[in-house]
Amino acid sequence: MQKLLTATALAAVLATQAAAQGITEFNIGILGGENAQDRLNSNECFRAMVEEALGVPVRLFTPADYDGVIQGLLGGTIDYAWLGPSSYAKIYLTDPEAVDLMLTKQNADGSTGYYSIGFARVDSGIETIEDARGKVFAFADVNSTSGYLVPGAELMAKLGPLEDYFGEVRMSGGHEQTIVGVMNGDFDAGVTWADGLGNWEDGFNSGALRRAADAGLVDMSQIREIWRSALIPEGPMVLRSALPQDVKDTVTRLTADLWETDPECAYNVAAGDAKDFVPVDISAYEGIFAARRLQDGM
Repeated sequence: MQKLLTATALAAVLATQAAAQGITEFNIGILGGENAQDRLNSNECFRAMVEEALGVPVRLFTPADYDGVIQGLLGGTIDYAWLGPSSYAKIYLTDPEAVDLMLTKQNADGSTGYYSIGFARVDSGIETIEDARGKVFAFADVNSTSGYLVPGAELMAKLGPLEDYFGEVRMSGGHEQTIVGVMNGDFDAGVTWADGLGNWEDGFNSGALRRAADAGLVDMSQIREIWRSALIPEGPMVLRSALPQDVKDTVTRLTADLWETDPECAYNVAAGDAKDFVPVDISAYEGIFAARRLQDGM
């Protein structure tokens, strides 16, 4: 009986909190880049923290592609996400009032940027991007910044039409798929993202290579870097604009403090070592907006 009363009392408290905040649930979208279960595992600690802070059920959503998160934020079925700059640009150019900018990842050296890294197997004989001519080359997703928008534009400017330069251009579906595909020989080379700091053998400090190395999906000694983009502004964490302000303030504060309150959880969320989550301004993404307009023919 006591357990029943306790559960009933807890439900009443949660219901009261929800009513006070004007929400009954909170949904977090996670971009592609690794398999769905790993995305859920990496973000479960954060989900639980948000649920405790808001007092409403919090759910994680892992759509099959980037556009699933984009459309969820635009349609109001997703409340929060850490986006790549290109995904944010698509949302902003579709509806500039849909989401509020919140925070971005700050690297160990204080920078707030990352790189698209081209890579290939060491035993492939591909040491530079020029060596990949006529080979099968993988990008991640059309809405990925480091997995398509930036490397596609930079490599096209350098090499000409990519369909003519490479033997075949493929979309792998995500960063993990590209990494595993190169390791397995499905692709001769591809691009993924990393902060470019720390040691290659660790997969750098943070990024898709670090996450894949931590998970045992890649042996970094078996692949090499063959190309690197210009610095890309780190993507923003955003909240759906229509949410009550106290909800937005609570989630923003919790995220901003994550490296101090739970470094292990912050490591999981950030895909490796970083310094902090810090405020970001829309001006950081003006160049990405311009590139996205060109890509989409706007």
